[in-house]
Amino acid sequence: MVRLAWPIVVIQLLQVAYNLADTFWLGQLSGNAVAAISIAFPLVFFLISVGGGFTTSGSILVAQYTGADSETSAGKVAAQTLGFVVTISTLLGLVGHFVTGDMLALLPADEETARVVIPMAADYMRVFFLGMPALFGFFVFSSLMRGYGNTRTPMIVMLVSVVVNVVLDPILIFGFADNPLFSMLGAGGLESSLYAASGFGGMGIEGAAIATIFSRSVAAVLGIYVLFFTTAGPVIELAHFVPDLSMVSKIVRVGTPSAAEQSTTALAMITLTAMVASFPPAVVGAFGLGNRLISLVFLPAMGLGRATNTMVGQNLGAEQTERAERAVWLAAKFAAAVLFGIAVVAAIFPRPIVAVFLGPNTEHAAAIIEYGSTYVRIRAVEFVFIGVLQVLLGAFRGAGNTKIAMAISMVTLWLGRVPTVYFFAFTLGWGATGIWVGMALGNIVGAAVAALWFTRGTWKKSLVDTSPDPV
Repeated sequence: MVRLAWPIVVIQLLQVAYNLADTFWLGQLSGNAVAAISIAFPLVFFLISVGGGFTTSGSILVAQYTGADSETSAGKVAAQTLGFVVTISTLLGLVGHFVTGDMLALLPADEETARVVIPMAADYMRVFFLGMPALFGFFVFSSLMRGYGNTRTPMIVMLVSVVVNVVLDPILIFGFADNPLFSMLGAGGLESSLYAASGFGGMGIEGAAIATIFSRSVAAVLGIYVLFFTTAGPVIELAHFVPDLSMVSKIVRVGTPSAAEQSTTALAMITLTAMVASFPPAVVGAFGLGNRLISLVFLPAMGLGRATNTMVGQNLGAEQTERAERAVWLAAKFAAAVLFGIAVVAAIFPRPIVAVFLGPNTEHAAAIIEYGSTYVRIRAVEFVFIGVLQVLLGAFRGAGNTKIAMAISMVTLWLGRVPTVYFFAFTLGWGATGIWVGMALGNIVGAAVAALWFTRGTWKKSLVDTSPDPV
């Protein structure tokens, strides 16, 4: 379990590095830029989530076919998933690019947010959506390899991609004029020479989007190479790409609840963002920055959850149901222990953690640090529950019970989080503190519901024919 999980944790850490690199450098640009990506992210995630469920479907089916010793079927599932998801992502990217303005217009905002922050969010989103096929190319590769049991190769590919992003971010955001990177390195003379030679003064928030798209394209190309020209994953042949309606139907049937789950998650985030957008930019910035920091907490939880997904899938494919259940409880206990330690650190040292991502001249910096520190400290209460919930959701998905995972996620968000945020922030008039408290309750409710449902044992059934391929 740990051997499967630690590369997934590293992959998620590298994923967060994408977001934190953008947040760090845009924080040096302006507080409004941080607020802009805080608003943009839930809307971007909504379109990503529509196709994301089908990558989960591919991972589940590859894991169960691999456990059932059916290599040919695993390769065919991989090819059909890759072709289907890349097609969907291309369509979603085009839709997102052209409806960005309409989506942002639905959000309520105070005067300064509407005048300054919303236009910056639109600039970021329009560029980002054009890179959706590259984004999904890596997502599919990573999911298929995870189902096969190989989590190290996607980790290496992700590392290369993050290095490219980290290098490009400050250059494309600031160019070679007043670039804080050169000041940090004490290389002002080199900056002046490069600016004199190129005249490139940076692209602001659009530069962050371009850096992400380019680095994701590098990851997608490397992932496709691994799938086609190495033996590190399921064996894919060109004949496997011929559309198979029965296989596509199974991918859609298993993946649709996951897509719905992720979409409702995104809608909940959009709803929460709409509530937060009615507050001043400092609260909006603290909300986005706090969420990105708390996403670090999800790393061990999500890694163990996805490792559990693979272990449950392969063990059910091999008809080892008791071993699958033992792995789930072990992962839940391990996740709870790790996240308890992280919660203690976050509760004691929230201010220095938040402050590192804001420049000394950033607008609203003091207020963002104050709000963000309170947010991180309050949400530390739920960290243990995050770990348990992610492991149990991984178990349900690995068993193919994606409808159950979807239902629990909806309870977590639409009963445990969205209404409580509104109640505390607006009905009781707690303001920003009400947002922070409401956000913390969702995973506590979700973990309790998931644990009760898991103990029923109704998830112990394979989706695939468990007889091995004939020799």
